[in-house]
Amino acid sequence: MAAENAPARIGKTVVIRGDVKGSEDLIVEGRVEGTVILTESRLTIGPNASVAADLTAKDILVMGQVHGNLVASGRVELRAGSNVEGDVRALRLAVEDNAAFRGKVDLTQGASKELDSPKTPSIGAVI
Repeated sequence: MAAENAPARIGKTVVIRGDVKGSEDLIVEGRVEGTVILTESRLTIGPNASVAADLTAKDILVMGQVHGNLVASGRVELRAGSNVEGDVRALRLAVEDNAAFRGKVDLTQGASKELDSPKTPSIGAVI
């Protein structure tokens, strides 16, 4: 029964180039290049992971290396030993001692609106 609620994993030796989309929690322990979109789920970047991607999720926990922008409708947490180079947009941000971060931070309600609304105009809209 516990296996049903276990998060999906990208293993240490797995390399993914492209888009990763889903509706369940995900733990990345390998390498991802592209985008990761989990609008209703939690994304965890493991301590040995190397990610060169834009990340969008409900909550994002970073313990490894990320080169890309992070957008969360909830919380972004940068743990000790993590290294993030990119902008962060979220409702809450937690940064532990010895976490490296280089980028801009936007802690506003806009993060949740950006996740919920599509960027394409509605039919009949004048552009």
